[in-house]
Amino acid sequence: MSARKEAKEERGAPPAPQPSPQTAATPVKSRSAKAGRNLPAAISVGVGFGVLLVLGLIYQPVFVAIATGAAALGAWEIGHVLNTRRGYGIPEYLLGALSGAIVVVSFLFGFTGLGIALAVSLLALLLSSALVRADRQVSLGKSLSGSALALLWVPLMLGIAMVYFQTDHGERGILMILLMAICNDTFGFIAGVNWGKHPMAPKISPKKSWEGLAGSFVGSAVVGAIALAVMGSPWYWAIPLAAVMVVASTAGDLVESVFKRRMGVKDMSNILPGHGGMMDRLDSILFAAAAGCLIFRFIMPL
Repeated sequence: MSARKEAKEERGAPPAPQPSPQTAATPVKSRSAKAGRNLPAAISVGVGFGVLLVLGLIYQPVFVAIATGAAALGAWEIGHVLNTRRGYGIPEYLLGALSGAIVVVSFLFGFTGLGIALAVSLLALLLSSALVRADRQVSLGKSLSGSALALLWVPLMLGIAMVYFQTDHGERGILMILLMAICNDTFGFIAGVNWGKHPMAPKISPKKSWEGLAGSFVGSAVVGAIALAVMGSPWYWAIPLAAVMVVASTAGDLVESVFKRRMGVKDMSNILPGHGGMMDRLDSILFAAAAGCLIFRFIMPL
C-alpha cells in the first residue's frame, strides 16, 4: 500500500473514541458502592441501631421493643421468601405478629411463657394455613415445617435472650454479648481480609476462612476478658465463652447462607437501606445471643 493511500485512509478514519468523564469514573463509583450497597445509608442505619441498643440497656422497655420488632421482621422475611420462592403459603404477617408476641411473653413470663407461646403460635399457623390460605403450592405439612423453621430460628432465640434479660444482671450479660458479637465480626473481618487463605465452607460461604475464625476468637476473648475484669468477674471465663460465641455466631451465619443459596436470594429483603433485610443483620447474633444468655443464666453468672 502506498504512503499516499495510507494517509488518505488515515484522514478518512474516525477519531479514536475517548472515554467520557462518566465512563472514566465508573471504577471509582463501583469501589465506593461495593455490591450495590448504599454506604451512607448503611452507616446511618448502623448508628441508629447502636443508639437504640444503648438506650435499651438503660431503659428496658426500649430493648424489649427492639427485640420484638426484630423478631417480627425477621420471621416475616423467612415466611415471605418461602412463599415467593417455593409457594409455601405461610401466613407471613401472622407469623411476624406471633413472633413479636413470643418475645414479649418470654420477657414477662420466662421459659414457661416461651414454651406455651411457641406451641400456641404453631397451632395458630397450622389452622391459618389449612383454612385460610389458598395459594399454597406444597403440602400442609411442608408449609407447617416452614412456619416452625421461622419460629425456632428467630423468636425462640430472641425469647431465650429476653428470659435472661429480665433477671437482675440481664443488662450486663446482654452488653457483654453485644460487645463480643461486634468483636467477633470486626476481628474476623480484619483477619480474613489480611490473612485468610483457607476457606472454611467454600460451597456455602466462600469468603469465610479459618484465619478469620481465629481472628474472631482472639478478638472476642481479649475484649471479653477486659469486660469481665471490669465487671468484677474472673477474666479467664472469657476464653471458653469466646469459643462458644464464635462457634454460635459462625453457625448462625452459615445457616442463613445455606437458606439464601437454596432459595436463590442475595438478601432476605430490602427493609434496611444499605444492609438488606433484618435477618441479614441478625444471622450471626441470634445463636450467639441464645448461647451466651444460657451460659450466663446457668453456668457462669455475672
